[in-house]
Amino acid sequence: MKYFLSIDYGGTNTKAIIFDENGNEIGVSSFHTMRKEVKPDYREVDLKETSEAIYDSVKKVLKKSNLTGRDISAVACVGHGKGLYVLDKNHKEFINGILSTDGRAGELANKFENKIKKIWNKTRQHVFGVQNPVLLRWLKENELKAYNNIGAILSAKDYVRFKLTGKVNQEYGDASGNHWINFEKGSYDDEILEFFEIPEMKEALPPLVDYNEIVGGVTKEVAEITGLLEGTPVVGGLFDIDACAIGSGVLDSSTFSVIAGTWNINTYPSKTPASYESGQMNSYFPNRDFLVEESSPTSAGNLDIILNMLMSEEMSSLKETESIYIGLEAFLKDTTASYSKVIFLPFLYGSNTRTEAPSCFLGLTATTTKLEMVRSVYEGIVFSHKQHLDKLEKNLGKRPDVIRISGGGTNSKQWCQIFSDILNIPVETLEGSELGGLGGAIASQQAIEKTSLEDTIKKMVRIKDRYEPVEEEHKKYIKKYEVYQEILKSMDTTFHSLKKLNEEL
Repeated sequence: MKYFLSIDYGGTNTKAIIFDENGNEIGVSSFHTMRKEVKPDYREVDLKETSEAIYDSVKKVLKKSNLTGRDISAVACVGHGKGLYVLDKNHKEFINGILSTDGRAGELANKFENKIKKIWNKTRQHVFGVQNPVLLRWLKENELKAYNNIGAILSAKDYVRFKLTGKVNQEYGDASGNHWINFEKGSYDDEILEFFEIPEMKEALPPLVDYNEIVGGVTKEVAEITGLLEGTPVVGGLFDIDACAIGSGVLDSSTFSVIAGTWNINTYPSKTPASYESGQMNSYFPNRDFLVEESSPTSAGNLDIILNMLMSEEMSSLKETESIYIGLEAFLKDTTASYSKVIFLPFLYGSNTRTEAPSCFLGLTATTTKLEMVRSVYEGIVFSHKQHLDKLEKNLGKRPDVIRISGGGTNSKQWCQIFSDILNIPVETLEGSELGGLGGAIASQQAIEKTSLEDTIKKMVRIKDRYEPVEEEHKKYIKKYEVYQEILKSMDTTFHSLKKLNEEL
């Protein structure tokens, strides 16, 4: 039996997961990603802390799985997309990593988005404030000393791979989602650097590798720390949206991949890219089709924060072996769409409407309970997904047959049912809870066995549960969704005024 290790570095949680060659999860070790909000909207990670915690997780998962490093055939790294991880000219860490929920460069992104048509045919990407080039441009304007010291530009999982192997590379999928790739040539392009006014970063862009390409081996130092075998192959790996898509068995547009995690990510593979007018993003799918994407930082990460705000007393009184989510699952099962009259905008990390739109609850009364507010958070997050999915359907010209869902949201069966009821589409979950990690294991097995993506998915991916929409619930949710949409349209000016007030006080 062959075993594969995936390291899934996310903006909320980071995990080391071992799979066997049939896609079964053998063991998981996880920790909360150690985020630092050094200033409002600055969301970073200490790279030394993060890498040490990853090494520790690898050591723990081997022990938990009753395996040794000799049992691991290959390693794949999976990570959040966007954000920024840089090394100095000697390939040493010198500043914090920047997460994909960072908000410092939003206005700068708007400046570049206003003229993105100039290079659209090359990059097929709209501009986000957390893409590599925008953050680099922000560093150039605000932290020039750090900018001038940059010797290598990486994505999240590329950084983890570097820590395992000492090799500095960017993987095509992540690079294409980070505004680096000219799709006409399939490579970096000087014009992209010129567009973002960072031409001096050309030498810091490392060689590109494929997701299932063996890039290097585990170093002696890392082997001694983790228990892995020195020289164990490490593949290029994937960023999370690609990993979750193939880990969900998504190979064409008949099935949409939805990630309900830190980010609200909705995708489908396509032979043709989305147009500029659609407002959608394009990146490389592992088989070099396009992956069409609608996304925003408006998903399950909001729930964690609200629970800490509203339910801290209940959470602190739990025993170590208990979880707030078990109680919430029973609560969701016992309530319906009629239970809460409150509307929640899930914009704590950012919005999918106006850049400055804040999160808020609307419809509170003197009799509103905390549980009504909590249920509205579950619903509001799905409403935000629906906004994105409606746009994908419009661009594709048809509805998907089914949605495969991954991310933290899949831990709740009742939330999956809410997704199906609101979207009015069947929703499927997969065996195992770590689909991003499974995507990494698929890449590892391809590299070792030289198998196709399709055959490897057939071997390793299996459906677990299917949720069919309930018509009566859907009708109620649509009434709420119409109000949700009305709020977004009517409060445009108010959102701007709130942002201005926040800056002035």
